[in-house]
Amino acid sequence: MTRIKKIGVLTSGGDAPGMNAAIRAVTRTAIYNELEVIGIRHGYKGLIEENFKQLKSHSVSDIIQRGGTILKTARCHEFKTSQGRKQAYENLKKNNIDGVVVIGGDGTFTGARIFNEEYDIPFVGVPGTIDNDIYGTDYTIGYDTALNTVAEAVDKIRDTASAHNRLFFIEVMGKESGFIALRSGIACGAEAILIPEIKNQLASLKSQLEDGFKRKKSSNIIIVAEGEEEGGAFQIADKVKKDFKDYSVRVTVLGHIQRGGSPTSFDRVSASRLGYAAVEALCDDQKSSMVGIQHDKIALVPFRKAVKLHKEISKEMLEIANILSI
Repeated sequence: MTRIKKIGVLTSGGDAPGMNAAIRAVTRTAIYNELEVIGIRHGYKGLIEENFKQLKSHSVSDIIQRGGTILKTARCHEFKTSQGRKQAYENLKKNNIDGVVVIGGDGTFTGARIFNEEYDIPFVGVPGTIDNDIYGTDYTIGYDTALNTVAEAVDKIRDTASAHNRLFFIEVMGKESGFIALRSGIACGAEAILIPEIKNQLASLKSQLEDGFKRKKSSNIIIVAEGEEEGGAFQIADKVKKDFKDYSVRVTVLGHIQRGGSPTSFDRVSASRLGYAAVEALCDDQKSSMVGIQHDKIALVPFRKAVKLHKEISKEMLEIANILSI
């Protein structure tokens, strides 16, 4: 029999569509296993401030389709300090919480790994970030929804771009990774995709635009990840507009709409699988690990790998993007 009798669940860092589906799965899987569930509001900050509330099955009714997170989220500098983590531990012990499911990204898992090195209450992670940049899982919660949000927006922008012979630079999220930009760019038929992982793209971009102009292309959609080395969409647009005076250059920054909205069916199912798997992992006495999806199978990945190892951009996807943009 597992020693786990009561678990906590929190969401931390940036919100992502599907987090509520994960909270629902954690809560109901725990209840099925005759465990008590405590919702921790505002992430690690709530852990330090003892902002706890008991979750029942009805507490998570009618949330699977909602974006955001019913537990709220926050970034917490106090948890980065030994004093903050000590307070969090004392609050967990005081409330007889035997394990915690943390839903978030790289920063969330870094905090959980350090906590588990210091204290004996196990943490298990569920990857929730629209960036899809967590090592050890093919998909993170929220990524698919963000892609669909971008695709829908770009489709509408292309309508007006074609009508007015415009060159549109569309900035998507991804300060350190180009997963959203690359896959959404392919889905939208973008003429060029600029991502942080590929260096010196400005010259090749201008060459692509020149070829398109010679072929009398009526519009061009350029997807730019916000962390691209040449700068964001506005900076890159300024660098190229002087060379393409026949185009009316426009810039659109999609921003935080990529984080919002009702999660797709794919994200709902993935979140449900991962939430279920996280509770099962705690019941199996796992700690300091993340549950991920690899080749459509649940995989357990140590936090130290999920945090330290870099998830590579698919070379196949890069080749597809280049070929299909001609």
